[in-house]
Amino acid sequence: MNKEKLIELATEARERAFAPYSNFKVGAALETDDGDFFIGCNIESASYGLTVCAERVAIWKAVSEGKKNFKTIAVVVDTEELTPPCGVCRQIIWEFCHDIPVILANLKGKTETVMMSELLPRAFDTKFLK
Repeated sequence: MNKEKLIELATEARERAFAPYSNFKVGAALETDDGDFFIGCNIESASYGLTVCAERVAIWKAVSEGKKNFKTIAVVVDTEELTPPCGVCRQIIWEFCHDIPVILANLKGKTETVMMSELLPRAFDTKFLK
């Protein structure tokens, strides 16, 4: 896991966020098992339900480039308390990345790493569709 690089990339991605309504900017960085990195930022829509979170943007970018195996994801937000992914992102991270480490970080240098299974216990996935 390249924790420092992921936090740096997620912090840079956060600066590109389009968040004129909430002003809640989020950056994410995803590392693939072969050492590539993909970043994402949240992108808001005036129709709030169409807003897309940074974590999903990073995952969609990686998948669109043919990547399917992921090692770690980092999420950076400018909050005092470290902010975990929302429920929708937890589901998408689980489905596409499985039980990977999730690095939570803020702009003050505080970090915590948790496993996805801690953020989404008893996750719904394809095993239930059989």
